[in-house]
Amino acid sequence: MARIDSPSAVANDISEAILSSPGWARVAITHPRAELRERAAAEIALAIVDKLSPWTPVDDPNQLRLAL
Repeated sequence: MARIDSPSAVANDISEAILSSPGWARVAITHPRAELRERAAAEIALAIVDKLSPWTPVDDPNQLRLAL
C-alpha cells in the first residue's frame, strides 16, 4: 500500500495499478462507444482500488487457517 506521506509513492502505486489493469480496458478507454468506455473506466478504477485499498487482507503467519 502507498505511504500517505509521499504523494509520489501514491502516484507510483496508481500508475502501477493502471498498467496492471486488463489490456482490453486500457485500450477500450478510448473507444468511440460510451458504454464500452464506461465499462473500461470501471475496470481500471477497480484495479486502482484493489491496489490502494487499506482493507485488503494481509496474510498473517500467526493466524490459524480454518477450513470453512
